[in-house]
Amino acid sequence: MTSAVLPTYARADLAFERGEGVYAFTADGTRYLDFGSGIAVNALGHTHPHLVSALSEQAGKIWHTANTFRIQGQERLAERLAAATFADVAFFCNSGAEANEAAIKMARKYQSATGHPERWRIITFEGAFHGRTLATIAAGGQEKHLAGFGPKVDGFDQVPFEDREAVKKAVTQETAAILIEPIQGEGGVRAASPQFMRYLRAVCDENDLLLVLDEVQCGVGRTGWLFAHEMAGITPDIMAIAKALGGGFPIGACLATRRAAIGMTAGTHGSTFGGNPLAMAVANAVLDVILAPGFLEHVRRMALLLRQRLAGLIDTYPMLFEEIRGEGLMIGLKCAIPNTEILTALRDQHLLAVGGGDNTIRLLPPLIIEEKHIGEAMDALHAMAMTLTRAQKESAA
Repeated sequence: MTSAVLPTYARADLAFERGEGVYAFTADGTRYLDFGSGIAVNALGHTHPHLVSALSEQAGKIWHTANTFRIQGQERLAERLAAATFADVAFFCNSGAEANEAAIKMARKYQSATGHPERWRIITFEGAFHGRTLATIAAGGQEKHLAGFGPKVDGFDQVPFEDREAVKKAVTQETAAILIEPIQGEGGVRAASPQFMRYLRAVCDENDLLLVLDEVQCGVGRTGWLFAHEMAGITPDIMAIAKALGGGFPIGACLATRRAAIGMTAGTHGSTFGGNPLAMAVANAVLDVILAPGFLEHVRRMALLLRQRLAGLIDTYPMLFEEIRGEGLMIGLKCAIPNTEILTALRDQHLLAVGGGDNTIRLLPPLIIEEKHIGEAMDALHAMAMTLTRAQKESAA
């Protein structure tokens, strides 16, 4: 039977009925180890008791009020995010794409509000993914996302990733900001070096540009740091976050300094559902866990162990894998055969992972994983590798 769902996804023939911790279960009870986390969303796994409690409690109070009124959960979440980051203010929305839209508008508005309306263009990078709106696909610049949607939204100047000279040449009198993912997720889990991030900060400071970071996927603990840019010892002016912030509940946020947000006055931006009491209750519960003493240290320990084990896998099966990428528990494996074959074979071993650009697979496990879960994942990876290697040999014979 033909589905009534718009076919914009190449879906695997697999459906999950429930989840518990790091596992997802089909209707017949088959268990899968979830190292995809809904593409880095379920940072605390499935049905985390603290999140369930927070959502249930709020659901019995009030679900939605318009942003024409104060929302206490918003005020608390904004204060906590400001206290833990570079930011002074936060705007809440429903997704990473919306957070990036807010960031793009804020960067342009800053230049206009400070007397430079001619500065409206934004430098972006090849391989980027910033969302699926018309502006964010233009910022990403990938033809596969742009094709068929008419003229590309103007205002984005794309340069090669990690190319200092190209960045320097791209800065003009019309440039307002630089927008970058510290770690490209969809683009193949490519991490910008700390030196390059510091270079971008210096370019922005020298030219009165705003540094805008897209930490939608790599932020909120994924790298073992609260945010990935902390590893470079720099701070942005504006930052888009989402995914892990809601632990599975739709939420996005645009964080900024007061200086960067100077033009965002009443009426310049908004969202009907953004920052609703349900989302705020869950996001505050997520922060309760991630900001707790020892949590990020645990992420770093598990990440080191997993990377060590994966290095052995690559050494053993060079015909399948080429290299490890990423930071923390945002790990990419560059594949030597089509990544779709590896993803399918992993599902056969009841391990879920995520595809990525540049023929990678992404391992994005819940941040709550323990050593035993890494052992299970490695067992599945080795079983998959042996199966594919055997098939290659039989095919060659």
